[in-house]
Amino acid sequence: MSEALKGTVLLVDDDPAVAKVLGALLSQAGLTTHAARDGKEALAMLERKPVDVVVSDVRMPGMDGMQLLNEVAKGWPDVPVILLTAHGTVPLAVEAMKAGAADFVLKPFDREEILFTIRKALLRAQGEAAHEPLRTPSAFVGGSQKMAEAQALLAKAATGMATVLLRGESGTGKELAAKAVHDGSPRHAGPFVKLHCAALPDTLLESELFGYEKGAFTGAATRKPGRVELAHGGTLFLDEVGDISPAVQVKLLRVIQERELERLGGTQTVKVDVRFVAATHQPLEDLVKAGRFREDLFYRLNVVPLWLPALRERPEDIEPLARHFLDVHARTNGKPPFTLTADGLAVIQAQPWPGNVRQLQNFLERLVVLSDGQTLTGEDVSRELARQPGLSAPVLTPSQGTTALPTTSSAQPAGAESGRTLESQRKDTERQAMVDALKRAGDNRTLAARLLGISRRTLYNKLEEHGLV
Repeated sequence: MSEALKGTVLLVDDDPAVAKVLGALLSQAGLTTHAARDGKEALAMLERKPVDVVVSDVRMPGMDGMQLLNEVAKGWPDVPVILLTAHGTVPLAVEAMKAGAADFVLKPFDREEILFTIRKALLRAQGEAAHEPLRTPSAFVGGSQKMAEAQALLAKAATGMATVLLRGESGTGKELAAKAVHDGSPRHAGPFVKLHCAALPDTLLESELFGYEKGAFTGAATRKPGRVELAHGGTLFLDEVGDISPAVQVKLLRVIQERELERLGGTQTVKVDVRFVAATHQPLEDLVKAGRFREDLFYRLNVVPLWLPALRERPEDIEPLARHFLDVHARTNGKPPFTLTADGLAVIQAQPWPGNVRQLQNFLERLVVLSDGQTLTGEDVSRELARQPGLSAPVLTPSQGTTALPTTSSAQPAGAESGRTLESQRKDTERQAMVDALKRAGDNRTLAARLLGISRRTLYNKLEEHGLV
C-alpha cells in the first residue's frame, strides 16, 4: 500500500493474539487502533472514542460479529463494519452485505488485503457522509399530486425487470425509491445491494463492482465477488452513477447489456442475474453532449426514467412530513409526542429547504432533542433556524400567529467594547455550542454531532481543540 492511511480502527476479536498482530500491522500503516474482546466492550468503546472503521471477527462468544454489525448500524450508521471470518462464502457475504457490512475478509488474512479493504471502507465512508439516507420506517410520506404520481410510477416499474433511472436533487429520497422498487418486485426476497459510485476512485470502484481474482493486484490475496455478483437474484442500486469515469462506464455497459462480467485479473466469464436501479442528481443529457458520459450507457440506464420532486415543488407535503419526523424522533429519543403549533408549522413551511426532505428531517431531529417542552411554537422553531447555516427565521405577520425573533441591534456589536477579536468570539461560541449539544444529547457524542450538523470525527477534533475531551 503506497499511500499512508489515516483514521482510527476498532478491532473486535476474542483472541488477543489476533488483535495484537492486526493492531501492529495497522499501526505500521499509520492507523490508530483500539481493541475490544467482544461486542459489548466494542459498543462501550464506540460511545467513548472516535472510530472510523470497525473490524470484527464473526464468531465470538456472547454478541457475535453479525449482532455487533446490527448494533453499529443502528447507533453509528456512519461507521463501516468489516467482518473477519474463517468460513467465507458468497452466501455469508450476501447476508453480511444485506445487514449493512462494508466488506468481509477471510482468515488467515493477508496484510495487503486487509489494508486494501480498510482503505476502501475509509474512502467510502468519507464519500457517503454527505449522502446519509433518510431514516423513516415508511417509503414516502405525503399526499401531494407530484408524490402520488411518482409513487404510481414506482409501483408500475417495480413489477418488471427494466432498468430504472431515478433522477432528482440530493435529499429527495432516491435510495428510498430504489428500495421501494426492489421491495415491490418479484425479486423482493433476493439481495438489495447498493454502491455509492462517487465515493471511490476508479481502481477501487472497479474492484467493488466486478470483484477480483487472487493476485489481480497488490492486496488481492483471495478471490472476492463484487457487488454485481452479490446482487445475483436481486437488485443492484448504483447511486450517483453520473460520477463514474468513462473507463468504468464501458465495463458497466457490458454488464447491463450482456448480464455477464469478468472479475479483475480473471478470464472466466461470470453470468449474473441482476436488476439495475441507478440514481443521479447530475444532468446526464448535458454530460452526454460534453462527452463525459457514454450515450449508449445513458440509453441503457434510462429505460424507465423517474423524477423525484424537490420538496419546494410539493409544499403541501411539508406538514405531514414534519409531523411524521417529529413522531419518529420523539420515539427514537425516548420522549413523549410533540405538538407543533400552527405558527411553528408556518415557520417551517416558509423555508425553502434546499436540502429537501433530508434537510427537513435532520432539522426536526435537532429540534426534538434540543426542546425543553413538548409544544413547539413558532418562536422555538425560529430560534433553532437561526442556528442553522443556510436557513433563516422568516418575519411573519401577526395574522400568521408568530412573533419574529428579536433582531440584532445596529449598535456596537457584542464584544466590541472589550476589544475581543472576531476569532476569540467565534471560538467561545463554538465551544459553548458543543457544551450545549453534549448536554442535550446526554453526553452521547454521536447524537451531539448530528445536532451540530457535523461528523463525529469533526466533533472529536473540536472537543480536543477546546479541551473538552
